[in-house]
Amino acid sequence: MIEGLMQALTPTYLLWITVGVTIGMVVGTLPGLTATMGTALLVPFTFALPPGAGVAMLGGLYVCAMFSDAIPAVLVNTPGTPAAMATAFDGHPMVLQGRGQEAIVASCFSSALGTLFGAACYLLLAWPLITIALKFGPPEFFWLGVFALTIIGSLAGDSVLKGLAGGAIGLLISSVGISHGNELARFTFGVPELRGGVSLVAALIGVFAIPQVLSMVAELRKKEFIAEYKPKSGETLKTISKVLAHPVHVVRSAVIGALIGILPGAGSPIAALVSYNEAVRWSKDKSGYGKGDLRGVTASEIANNAAAPAAMIPLVTLGVPGSAPAAVIAGALMLRGLNPGPELFQSDGTLVFSFGWSLLIAGIVTFILGSLFAPLLVRIIRIPLRLLAPLIMLLAVIGAFAIRNNIFDVYIMLGLGVFVFLIRRLGFHPGPIGLGLILGPIIEPSLVQALYISDATSIGRVFFTGTLNIILIALSVLSISFVVWTRRRERVQAQAQAQENASSL
Repeated sequence: MIEGLMQALTPTYLLWITVGVTIGMVVGTLPGLTATMGTALLVPFTFALPPGAGVAMLGGLYVCAMFSDAIPAVLVNTPGTPAAMATAFDGHPMVLQGRGQEAIVASCFSSALGTLFGAACYLLLAWPLITIALKFGPPEFFWLGVFALTIIGSLAGDSVLKGLAGGAIGLLISSVGISHGNELARFTFGVPELRGGVSLVAALIGVFAIPQVLSMVAELRKKEFIAEYKPKSGETLKTISKVLAHPVHVVRSAVIGALIGILPGAGSPIAALVSYNEAVRWSKDKSGYGKGDLRGVTASEIANNAAAPAAMIPLVTLGVPGSAPAAVIAGALMLRGLNPGPELFQSDGTLVFSFGWSLLIAGIVTFILGSLFAPLLVRIIRIPLRLLAPLIMLLAVIGAFAIRNNIFDVYIMLGLGVFVFLIRRLGFHPGPIGLGLILGPIIEPSLVQALYISDATSIGRVFFTGTLNIILIALSVLSISFVVWTRRRERVQAQAQAQENASSL
């Protein structure tokens, strides 16, 4: 570990980490360009570097992209990646309140905290944590997805029923294509392009970005900019103190992110959503969430950035990538003749630990660069809407097309965008729809695999036995009960307030 630290602190490593972080900031800021795509495009350029330096640069890009995807989510309510969706819930309302710089700095500092915690887990707790991940099979992943679905209660807005309907719409859209169970085409309506399913990133851009653009066009006569912005001196230190004023909240979000990050296939989106939901659940004052609460931004960013380094743990210990970018990094190692897993841990431990230190250093560099550029980035909201709306539309089209180089994904994005724009006017929130889109590809395959396993025993034994299954079922029941109780209490309080106002009149 000490040799790895010394290697990561050499000027050459620091230079390439900084280069990776800089590229990651550009990649994450553009909607549709994911950390996976950025790392894949960068792999060929690492062949001219030593293996350790090349992997360190890829790690720097990965870490920074996990922060910078919050920039469009916060500023223009356009999460270009699934992991940034939860950040937009409170980040964009903060911008509308003139707190754009605070939102960006909070995202940046929270990302650094999450990365530091995830990297520390990578360096110190790889073997103990992997024993937990190995206990997760298809039934456990199914119940984890069900538990994550209970987040709808926190995103539903004024109507839980409309929130559930939105989640169902998202799940239905995610089920388009070839079935995981019997390989039959579903909801394709004879369109061959739909057999491969709906691109998740294109769908998310459609759900969040296109309605935002249409809203901008509708408001052109009412206002010239998204929101007012005035630079404030000392905002970075003030924001850092606000984040650190909730230590329990910070630690809880980091732990959730690290634990979910090590589960292969779960990844940062679920970590961010579960962390956001738990922040709402354990908060004494829930009224501010979804309306510009700083804790909503920090919960999401800490968790999804803690999940990024933690996703490398199963890669270096078992050879199983914990996320899509981790799979790309595994490919980069294999191209160098290095096989991820126990063999790499034993044959080149210095490389394994220098990579962990590189991730930690990348988190620090990301915070420094993000804080320096925050006042400049926030100026995006000062671009007139007549220019910003077509710019976002252009980036959305490029992002949707670039995922699979398929123009049909652009049509899907536009169709979903118009659909969500219309139902928003009926009181539907896009959050539950996005949640269903993200969780559908996790829940359905896990359910199908678990049902195949149950053929050898029984459904009850597969789904309702085992410590992890029971814990996740209990958490799901408690989460639903908590939402019902909270809604009932709010309704009683509202009625009492109305009666008090009526009596005072």
